[in-house]
This record gives sequence, structure tokens and C-alpha cells, in this order.
Amino acid sequence: MSVNPQSTAPPAEPATSAWSPFHHPTFTVLWSATVVSNVGTWMYNAASGWLMTGLNPDPLIVSLVQVATTLPMFLFALPAGALADIFDRRRLLIVAEIGITAVSIVFAMLVWFHAVTPANLLVFTFLAGVGGALTAPAWQSTVPQLIPKRDLQPAIVLNGIGVNISRAVGPALGGVITAAWGISAPFWINAASNFGVIAALLWWNPPQKGAGHLPAERFWSALRNGVRYARHNPYFRATLVRALSFFLFASAYWALLPLVARNQIVGGPELYGLLLGAIGLGAVIGAFTLPWLKMKLGPNRLTAAGTIGTAVTLLLFAVASNAATALIASVIAGLSWIAVLSALNVSAQLALPEWVRGRGLSLFVTVLFGAMTIGSVIWGKLAGMVGLPVTHVVAAAGALIAMLATWPWKLQSGAGVDLTPSMHWPTPIATHDVEQDQGPVLVTVEYRINPNDRAPFLAALERLAQERRRDGAYAWGVYEDAGEEGRMVETFWTESWLEHLRQHQRVTNADRVLQDSVHRFHTEGIPQVTHLIAVEPRGSVRPK
Repeated sequence: MSVNPQSTAPPAEPATSAWSPFHHPTFTVLWSATVVSNVGTWMYNAASGWLMTGLNPDPLIVSLVQVATTLPMFLFALPAGALADIFDRRRLLIVAEIGITAVSIVFAMLVWFHAVTPANLLVFTFLAGVGGALTAPAWQSTVPQLIPKRDLQPAIVLNGIGVNISRAVGPALGGVITAAWGISAPFWINAASNFGVIAALLWWNPPQKGAGHLPAERFWSALRNGVRYARHNPYFRATLVRALSFFLFASAYWALLPLVARNQIVGGPELYGLLLGAIGLGAVIGAFTLPWLKMKLGPNRLTAAGTIGTAVTLLLFAVASNAATALIASVIAGLSWIAVLSALNVSAQLALPEWVRGRGLSLFVTVLFGAMTIGSVIWGKLAGMVGLPVTHVVAAAGALIAMLATWPWKLQSGAGVDLTPSMHWPTPIATHDVEQDQGPVLVTVEYRINPNDRAPFLAALERLAQERRRDGAYAWGVYEDAGEEGRMVETFWTESWLEHLRQHQRVTNADRVLQDSVHRFHTEGIPQVTHLIAVEPRGSVRPK
């Protein structure tokens, strides 16, 4: 784990209040539209789970509804993140939301005409999930476009509040509407709720980015660069590890809740909707206490507290034989869920610069929903073998063990890091025209250091190597001159001249701090930088 370079950066300006994002009209309009749409989505999710218990009550089949909901995120979130970084995010969202609306209308018609089977229920749930996967990275990436940086953390919390308001209202409302108007009503309402989001996106007129002189990244190259960035960012990597360890076990109560309501407590759709609503209510309550909890505990201990709360939830569901116990468990579940999710989401946002934000957040979403998908299958299968109570106890124990095992992986804890582009690298000088796709490119940086500083210099240079790799270098090395003491040469390779030019635009002010810490060891002026481009000698004969 590298030394935290953020410690030398000035702290970010604090937000004026928890409600300051609502001072920005665009954020308010989009937030309101998505809350209404999410109410419809949660009505759909609750109705789908309940519908499946009537079509086929086998625990594994019921848990597959949760799998069909989360699997698309695991499969498609990363490509969607690349698309969010390459293309206009507003247009991408409009197209995807129209597709989601069309799928929702078709499925509502199937339910209306009593043509639903377990198979097509899973298929349409999967298709709706694909739409959600395509939009999730783009939605999360737009948040910094809607508000200034000082309001980012309260905006993320407000987004969480919005999701959980809809989670509290949607399932409970869906249960009441299902009992009053029939099982098809929640699906029609879900389809109608998407029109508000489409209208809000059409109304939004984001400022155009300045026309850059570099073309957009190609899709597969963008994917590789996103994965490479995550691999060499220790704080973001820690966020992914902590997310995997939590959501794998927290998925148990999401996957099995319909069966707890129907079989263990012997309730109806109203009870199932009420339990989901209680989870959302707990999350809303938790969101209002988050600022105080974060100040007292910090993100790492807050995540641990949320994991302990989730273990308590699972144990209560294991022994729940009445609605009151299940409702208490649901409220604790919501409190714990928002605590962990908020800490992980903020950590991911703070660790990502703008150029790779969509891909980074898509990786976070992929891990989250991948863990939920795998966990849902595991817990559904286990419940069919040993029953619901034992399954919940096993999941609770696993959550606590995973928390202890991943404790060394620390989250990004502050907004003091400055990830805006520094633009301090000078434009490389070429004596002839260089095609953008020429490469690979070898960059060398020559240092002259005091031999007594060799060890601390190499340690500082190793931290800088992570920045080189994050921003596009596929290989890095350092060489020591055997014939001249104190002469060191750093090398790194990029795939093409264009990719190296992109490196110039990706270097952040936080990276500049790292670079300055290395340059302080240089004893003669400034380090000499050389750019070498691979060529194939003309007239050379290839060996057969």
C-alpha cells in the first residue's frame, strides 16, 4: 500500500449543509424524477418476487428473481461505464430509459393478459436489469456535473435518501395496490413512472465540454484503461474488496425475504411490501444520521458497524415467526445498508478522476451486483437444502468473518485529494509528423541523484510508478547506470503516440505532488525526458 499522497493536498471546501445540492435546479429536477421512477421500480421488484412465489414457490426459483435483477449489472456495467466515458451521457441515458419503458409496457401487458410464466418473468426481469446496468454508471457519473465539488458528498447521500424513500414507499404501495387492483397494476405504474425521467433528461441542457484536440477513446481500449486504472489505484481497489465482502452476505435477506414473508410468517403481499418498505424507512432514517456517524466513526468503522447491523438483521430473520420481529429486522437492515453503501460509494467517487469516472463506478457496480447475484444463488440453494433459519445464521457468520478478514483494506476517507487535471506536462516535441496510432512509445526520464539518497528515491519512484500505470502505461521500469554512480533512468511504455498524449491530459494535481516528491532528489536542473517511438526499418527482410 502506497503512502497517502492526499495528505499534502489542501482540504476541500466543506458543503454548506446536507441540503445544499437542492440549491441547484438541475440536480433537484433530476433527483425528483428519479425518485418517482424508482418508486415504480421498487413496485415492480416487489410484485415480481411475490408473483414468483405464486408461480413456483421453490426457494431456488424465487431467489432467481433476485439473480435476474442483479446479473445484468454484473455482466454489462463495465461496458456501460466505458460508453459513459466515451459518449454523451445525457443521450445515452435518454435512449436507455426509452428502452426500459418499452420493456416495462410489454411485460405489464403479459401480466394483464395472464400470460406470465416463471420463464418469461425471469426474462423480462433480466431485460429490465440490462437497462438499469446501461444507465447506472452514466447516472452516477453525472452527479459531479450537476453540483460543485463541495456539494458532492451531500449529493451522494441525497441520492441514497432518494433511493430509499422510493424503497420505503414503492413496495408498501405496491402491496396495497396489488391487493386492491390486482397483480398487473404495479407493472403498469412502473412503466408510466419512467416518462418523468425521460422528460427531465430532455429538459436538461448540460454545458458542452470544451472541444479537445484528441479523439475519443476506442471502446476496447477504454475498457482496458479502466481496468488498469482500478488495478493500480490502492484506495479504489480497497473499496472493491470491501464491497465484495459485504454484499455477498447481505444478499441473503434480499433473496429470501419473499419466502420469509410467505412461508415463515405466513403473510400476504401486504406484509412483503411492508417489510421492503421498512427496509427503505430504516435507510432513510440512517441517511439523516450519516453526517454525525461519519464524523464520529469515519468510513472504515462506519462500514464495520453496518456489517454488524446486517449480521443482527440476518439473525432476527432466522428466528422471525411474527411480523413484529421481521419489521424490526427490516428497519435494522435499512440502517445498516445505507451506512455501508454510502461509505463505499463516497470512497469510490473520491478515488476517481473525471476521465475514468464512468468506468471506475461501473467496476464498483459490477462488484456490488456480482456479489449480490452469486450470493442470491448460494443462499437460495442452501435454503432449499437446510431451510431458511439456518441459511440466515450462516450468512450472518460469514458477514462477520469477512469484515475481520478485509479490515486491512482502508477506504478513501477525505475529499482533500485534488483529481482535477494539472496539465503541467509540456507538450512533447517531435521533429517530424507522428501518426497518432504509431507505437508503442517508450518514455525515459533520466535522474541524477545523490548516491546516499538511493533508497528513499526508489521508494518515491515506486509510488510514482502507480500513477504512470493508472494513466495508461502498460509497463514500467527503472535502471541504474553501472558505470556512473547516481544516474537513474525511469522507463514506461504506452500503446501508441495518441495514448501517451492522453497521459498528458490525465495527470492530476495529486499526481503532481507525487512527481514533485521524486524530482526533489534530482540534483542537476530538471530531469531529462525522451520519447522513443517504435519503427520498423524499411527494406528489412523478415525471417521466414
